[in-house]
Amino acid sequence: MAVPLEPIILPANQPPQFYRGGAAIADLRGGDAREYGPEDWVASTTSMFASDTDGLSRLPDGRWLRDAVCDDPRGWLGDAHLRRFGDSTALLVKLLDAGQRLPVHFHPDDRFARAHFDSHFGKTEAWIVVGTSSEDPTVYTGFRETQSPDTVRDWVRDQDAPSMLEALNAVPVAPGDTVVIPAGLPHAIGAGVFVVELQQPTDFSLTMEWRDFLDSPEKGHLGIGFDTALQVLDTSGWDAERLSTLVRHTGEPDTAAELLAAPADGFFRADRLRPRPTTTLAPSFAVLVVVDGGGALASERAAVPVSRGDTVVVPYGAGELELSGDVTVIRCRPPA
Repeated sequence: MAVPLEPIILPANQPPQFYRGGAAIADLRGGDAREYGPEDWVASTTSMFASDTDGLSRLPDGRWLRDAVCDDPRGWLGDAHLRRFGDSTALLVKLLDAGQRLPVHFHPDDRFARAHFDSHFGKTEAWIVVGTSSEDPTVYTGFRETQSPDTVRDWVRDQDAPSMLEALNAVPVAPGDTVVIPAGLPHAIGAGVFVVELQQPTDFSLTMEWRDFLDSPEKGHLGIGFDTALQVLDTSGWDAERLSTLVRHTGEPDTAAELLAAPADGFFRADRLRPRPTTTLAPSFAVLVVVDGGGALASERAAVPVSRGDTVVVPYGAGELELSGDVTVIRCRPPA
């Protein structure tokens, strides 16, 4: 490594989106709310679909994080990560504040993404609920009963949003709940739900319910046509027992916990850190979101003060770290 690497506090990074939201992000981070700023892409080396740089994170010194990682992949990621994923961080983290219900959509798996988008990664994702602001905070995930491909094609052709939404499981959520969304699973986030989202590092969303959200059906199927896109949609039924394998209730949102259900294994890891009074963090590339309180993140060389609303990128080369203080942090990492 050319220079020692340390944890870096990042500014907000909110590329414009097609749906409303962002008040909860502004409240957490202390900034101004933007009506169409519902997503903060944290430590992002991923650009938005069909864009070269929108969505990428800049470091405080002005460099793209993507370029910094490529210039020193061993320092940022470590040898074991490089052997498996090359110089990709293999992770995208977002703060997502749904000011309105998101459309029903789904994402490609790795095989489909390689075949149709020339990408090593599809888009499995997971939500960690950190706040709610509606009377009935709800997410929608998986069809309640198995649907025939012909029925789904009819819904998409006719833009029958009520039938799409009615067919999904409506899952009430509260802070501390987490939901894993495997690639292919139809889903939506309801208004007033604020999450930390982990996902594979792509921006591939296949949007069944495009009308009233997107400018054209082409933006819904990303140029491959709905007949092709729907081939990767999971049309199987998810009853309560099967759905429970994706959802976890992790207890009070200010307690330490492993956060994600088993289907996240192999894609990403997340835990909630609550030092009492300190917690030691092994060397790893990581993204930290400080959701409450304040403290410090210390290496052998320096200590970085952290407080509510901070987002931090941690290079592998920072080494072993000690988190201290009256602070609650969500730590997001690539797969082990």
